Amino acid sequence: MARMTLFEMVEDILSDLDSDVVTSYEDTTESLQVAQILKTTYFNMIDGRDWPHLYQPFRLTESSASTPTHMTFSNSVMDVKYIKYNIRTATDTKDRYVEITFVEPQVFMDMVDARDSSATNVTQVTDASNIKINVYNDRAPTYYTSFDEETVVFDAHDADVETYLTTAKNQCYGKIYPTVTLSDGMYFDLPAQAFSWLLAEAKATCALTLKQSQNPKAEQVAVTQRRRMSQEAWKIRNGITYPNYGRRSKK
Repeated sequence: MARMTLFEMVEDILSDLDSDVVTSYEDTTESLQVAQILKTTYFNMIDGRDWPHLYQPFRLTESSASTPTHMTFSNSVMDVKYIKYNIRTATDTKDRYVEITFVEPQVFMDMVDARDSSATNVTQVTDASNIKINVYNDRAPTYYTSFDEETVVFDAHDADVETYLTTAKNQCYGKIYPTVTLSDGMYFDLPAQAFSWLLAEAKATCALTLKQSQNPKAEQVAVTQRRRMSQEAWKIRNGITYPNYGRRSKK
């Protein structure tokens, strides 16, 4: 099935419900309800499986000189597959992006606690929890962790290169939760082959919610499409699995 705009799906559903003809999803109370059901159905589908198309590059947000090795995720980041940082030194002639190794919080704290806090190449950074973290200030980061699933804490930064770790020098890849702003011409962020499933699920829900009746045909199509999508061979990432490290998905 080809991708459909929000209005095209609202129009299709209203036709099945034998409802008034509209020229915009905002025309009637019922068309607005249908659009909202489509949105809710979409997010139910997104939450119900691991969609490959939601994985994409992103960057961490830098902090400040007071917390030079802290960076933060945007609220839309659901899962992290890797974090890279440009470890280019003051004498290097080209960028050097390397993957930073994730370690569990206890392992990270055991490692930084073992450092000499009085050494000139160690800075004590006070975390938001008021815990002091001994980070190296003469080299690029090697390890990172997260205590709260929102902030990333690295073990080092090179003060000869930068005052603190910056957004411009990191590369990340992971799962980004989609946002939806309803408009007649918008498309839900789904592969084209998933639109039949979205439409069928929404039709079944609309029939039950708005007309207090069942739509057996839509329910049958929804079940069929749900099963088919569970076996879908995706483009590019067909069958590829990823290592399970980094930031865990929120439950």
